[in-house]
Amino acid sequence: MAPLPPLNALRAFDVAGRHLNFRVAAETLGVTQGAVAQHVRALEAQLGIPLFDRLPKGLAFTSAGRAYHARVAAAFDDLRDATAVLRPEPDKVVVSVTPTFAAKWLIPNLPDFAAAHPEIDLRIMATERVSSFHSDGIDLAIRQGQPPFGASLEAKRLFRQEIIPVAAPALIAGRPLPLAPDVLAGLPKLHDAHDHWPDYLRLLQVEDRCERGLRLSQSALALDAALSGQGVALVARFLAARDLAAGHLVQVTQATLSGAQYFYLLSPRRRRDGGAADKVRRWLLSKSDAADQRLAS
Repeated sequence: MAPLPPLNALRAFDVAGRHLNFRVAAETLGVTQGAVAQHVRALEAQLGIPLFDRLPKGLAFTSAGRAYHARVAAAFDDLRDATAVLRPEPDKVVVSVTPTFAAKWLIPNLPDFAAAHPEIDLRIMATERVSSFHSDGIDLAIRQGQPPFGASLEAKRLFRQEIIPVAAPALIAGRPLPLAPDVLAGLPKLHDAHDHWPDYLRLLQVEDRCERGLRLSQSALALDAALSGQGVALVARFLAARDLAAGHLVQVTQATLSGAQYFYLLSPRRRRDGGAADKVRRWLLSKSDAADQRLAS
């Protein structure tokens, strides 16, 4: 039998190929970026061919590397599937999401999911870190960004990023809606990590005239601060939809920003088997379709 390359080198190549980035692969594997690069270089040396083209902002497969990665990734998937047969958990599904998505959309919608699929043990991993389908044992992920997300992942858009300004009714009491741009300019603003306010104020052709406001690390915190009347938050419409419908928040102007990064559902690119993870995936996509229909109507 022909000798196989070292397993660690194959694993480094597999994960680097899934992300097309040594740094992200290193975070996934819990090693240094240099270790991943060294494993891949050693594999290329043993095979006698380059597997990646090194680019300023990441990696690209060579033609040989792409074909080899498809076989290597399939082999690791087969190993994971074989192991799962020995210790099956057919009704457990782990979904990785950001804390904001979990708090403001997924958790409020879980009663609907539980009613539709009471047999599924849905587990939520809320983290800003990019989770790994392999080392973290997740089945699905919802992330904000732009494709491509990796050669081994299938990405389906869930929600557009339509940014709107929202506030508690008490904050704008006595002012007619929609607010005039100069009125909005004088109100306290709630900034999150995305900090859309400079772009939004340029859209309205005004400058910020309020020195008060809060800077928060997550959109969920900005929404909570808006609900408590501390200022105006700029957030994706679908994240504020429940509070808007309940009258806890109001959209204070009609102008919207179209964010460049939409929310995507990520899943391994392999055959659908109708199992628990596939049921969760189809439920999430059905909620996305329903949201699109409401916006179109």
